[in-house]
Amino acid sequence: MRPDDPFDDAVTARAVIAADGTLTRWSEGARLLLGHTAEEVVGRPAVELLADPTGVPRPPVDARWSGSLSLRHRGGGTVTVWVLAHQRQPADGGPGDWLAVAPLKVTEHALPDDPLVRRAVFQSPCATMVFDDRLRLRGVNDAMADLLGLPADHLRGLRPTDIGGRPQHSELEQHMRRVLRTGRPHDMQTHMKATGEDRSHAWLARLAPLTDDSGRVRGVCVTAHDFTEQFRARERLQLVNEASIRIGTTLDVTRTAQELAEVCVPALADFISVDLLEPEEPGADPADPLITPVSLRRAAHHSLVPGSPEPVAEVGEVVVYPATAPQADSLIAGHSIVASVESGDLDPWFAVDEVRARQIREFGIHSMMSVPLQARGITLGVAAFTRFRHPDPFTHDDVLLAEEVTARAAVCIDNARRYSRERETTLTLQRSLLPRTLPRTAAVEAATRYRPAARSGVGGDWFDVIPLSGMLVAMVVGDVAGQGIQASATMGRLRTAVRTLADIDLAPDELLTHLDDLAQHLSHEWGSDTSPSEVGATCLYAVYDPVSRRCTLARAGHPTPVLIPPGGPARQLDLPSGPPLGTGGLPFESAEFELPENTVLAFYTDGLTTSPTRKAETGEAMLREALSNASGSLDETCDRVLHTLLPPGGTPEDAALLLARTHGLSASQVATWDIPSDPALVAPVRKQVLDQLADWALTEMSFTAELVVSELVTNAIRYGAPPIRLRLIHDASTLICEVSDTNHTAPHLRRARTWDEGGRGLLLVAQLTQRWGSRHTTDGKTIWAEMTLVDEL
Repeated sequence: MRPDDPFDDAVTARAVIAADGTLTRWSEGARLLLGHTAEEVVGRPAVELLADPTGVPRPPVDARWSGSLSLRHRGGGTVTVWVLAHQRQPADGGPGDWLAVAPLKVTEHALPDDPLVRRAVFQSPCATMVFDDRLRLRGVNDAMADLLGLPADHLRGLRPTDIGGRPQHSELEQHMRRVLRTGRPHDMQTHMKATGEDRSHAWLARLAPLTDDSGRVRGVCVTAHDFTEQFRARERLQLVNEASIRIGTTLDVTRTAQELAEVCVPALADFISVDLLEPEEPGADPADPLITPVSLRRAAHHSLVPGSPEPVAEVGEVVVYPATAPQADSLIAGHSIVASVESGDLDPWFAVDEVRARQIREFGIHSMMSVPLQARGITLGVAAFTRFRHPDPFTHDDVLLAEEVTARAAVCIDNARRYSRERETTLTLQRSLLPRTLPRTAAVEAATRYRPAARSGVGGDWFDVIPLSGMLVAMVVGDVAGQGIQASATMGRLRTAVRTLADIDLAPDELLTHLDDLAQHLSHEWGSDTSPSEVGATCLYAVYDPVSRRCTLARAGHPTPVLIPPGGPARQLDLPSGPPLGTGGLPFESAEFELPENTVLAFYTDGLTTSPTRKAETGEAMLREALSNASGSLDETCDRVLHTLLPPGGTPEDAALLLARTHGLSASQVATWDIPSDPALVAPVRKQVLDQLADWALTEMSFTAELVVSELVTNAIRYGAPPIRLRLIHDASTLICEVSDTNHTAPHLRRARTWDEGGRGLLLVAQLTQRWGSRHTTDGKTIWAEMTLVDEL
């Protein structure tokens, strides 16, 4: 046997009894007590050693038994001894065995001879016991005997693992050996129930070496200190700290409520439900005053039981609490309410809510605590804490802790609601500034998608499709830096400016130059004289002519568009890189491309291709791959692109996408004439126009078109400069008349006086057409008028 083997100890009788009742070990002390050797009893039923086999003690509920037994001696007599037995659980989770011990004699006294000192040790309120260098108990005071629930006189000579079979007893022995070996004190923390109590306590066991005059370690003194209150205070502080970290990780009301429930289970309650008052408008504060019955919406609940079977209402459902419910009571009173099932506090509620009463009885709920969620003096809802597995009712400290945690959660919920209101306001503003629908034009077929940022404020991304004169169409995509209402307002001003500048048919590079000036003005307007604010924005502007099928583009720091030719792979267009808007002093350059019929152009903002985990080059490659098959529906292509590039949870930045499929006008839809600079030849021109309208089957437009052509050609001959050119363009719904000359002076509409001989031509054109205007060209100007075709009856 090992020297430290307790079965080699002749001072204490020890026997191990298997689960089937047979003896498996027999110590030397047991031989001295009863005379039987190990070879004679091991493997035989332990009940054979009892003098009265009918008096076999029943296994205790707490896995420990102590008392006097009459045992058979080998010599034929009977020995009555005090026996302590406890069940030991093996590491492999098997049935375990029982260790029975009986001290043979009281060891020599190790306490001082001074009676007063001896009484002080035995009567000290600090639970103390003393072990020798073989871990045998030499002395135990009254406080420790009461704590163990065993008589002090019978404990001497036992080891810690003789007293109990819990893991704490084995751990105590290990730490005691360490103290004997090193001579240094050691502290051990554990949780155990004191004898006669149902509530677990936190204990601090302090192990100190006992030395003789030569400094040699002769034993170990163990003192037990109940620091339950300090431990629980530390747990409460830890819960508050954890709540400050885990609650409010997002600006989502439902998620914040769920975080509150998850933090407090099981530290504070076994089940928690969070119900919120519904505001009259999204993001607004709940209406006051509150009246019963109170209607709330379940925001979250959490249980220590997997699947949360306790709730009567699911998340998202409306819950109505009568005046007798603790939730309604705490909301009306404005403070926490603690109710107990045993005291009958909940009986009035159960009387009117049978479903709730059945759930309470089924799960054995014994205590409830309702805490109102309040922030900024406004009641937002109520959190209900329930206990059914935790044996203790809610204490005053529990109420204070719940109020502290829910107060933090209420602030986070209020912040989330305020953010939701501001976000909804910004989204509403942005939606009002973006086009609701795209215009239908003969030049392009377009589709768009816009996704606001998931967690930050709404940004300033925008897009637009603008019909221009002569069947031309402008396409624009822009991105204002920053988030929030100011970014959306800046976007609205820039988009309005683009539309205004587009109406005067500026070239893309000229338009961006004027837009850059506006961005600089906005910077000075929002900043101070010494420190102007930076209005960062990028923009891409393109103009497509369906007659020539050429597209002119210019960009101001914006990502280059993607071109997808019919049947060909997607590729990035090579455009000159202009500076972002607001920089000033640097020129913009345009590039022109001839596009085949059904070419798709993809304009986008960088929020679509960039992310914190992805480089812009990778995103652009993914975009080209997603656009590789853009021959089908543009709406389906937009959805495929967003599904490929944007994560399901949203993006940290706004993302905008504009797809445009180009169409061209055939030569049969365009007619052009060179006009001699002679007023007498206007009549033949009118005749040619009428013949052309007849060829197009547009004779119903002959009268109006003849008057418009006559006035515009006459004005060009009188006030313009040759060469003069007339062009007619038509599609399914529009007829356009254009007259060009080399004079850069644009005409102005004025009201002629009664005695004036002229000045009524342009007024007549304005009355007869839906739109008219002029645009400057490199050679002069073009006057145009647009007429809507009359539907045939």
